[in-house]
Amino acid sequence: MYIETDRLIIKNFAENHLDEVFAIYNDELTCRYLLHDRWTHENKHINFQKKITNNTLTQNSSLSLAVLHNTRVIGDLSVWYTGMKDTVEVGYTFSRSVSGQGFATEAMKALLFYLFNDYDVHRIQATLDAKNQASIKLCERIGMRKEAHFIQDFWSKGEWTDSIVFGMLKSDLK
Repeated sequence: MYIETDRLIIKNFAENHLDEVFAIYNDELTCRYLLHDRWTHENKHINFQKKITNNTLTQNSSLSLAVLHNTRVIGDLSVWYTGMKDTVEVGYTFSRSVSGQGFATEAMKALLFYLFNDYDVHRIQATLDAKNQASIKLCERIGMRKEAHFIQDFWSKGEWTDSIVFGMLKSDLK
């Protein structure tokens, strides 16, 4: 997979991306709303190998993509089928060092367009921690609509958290 935008390249992870990806996931603040804890030196190779292995989107395998700006990995996009016909869920993580520069918006818009047109999906959704205001704003910017707010439905990092589900159809693309 390969997507190019004005400023970004989105493609499968390569072995030489390990250190840049580790810098993203070793950050406690970056990981505070993710389902996993920050990466450590002890688990970085195991965690990164999963990203290398997730290189094709099928009904049985998820897809992990590197987001590069000027040849540097600044983010990570993930896509997987939900089990509902022609429906995928997306996830994303970006380095705090590039926050506020529009890279997440640019990458996600490109990914949504690609999924709707090349994979012919019917629906794309994102489920996020309700406290993650940056993620909520991103979903709104890219044209997703808030479809659900579940109260204390997920146990994460020692507490019950609320989940918000955003969704969109191809007809929602802007």
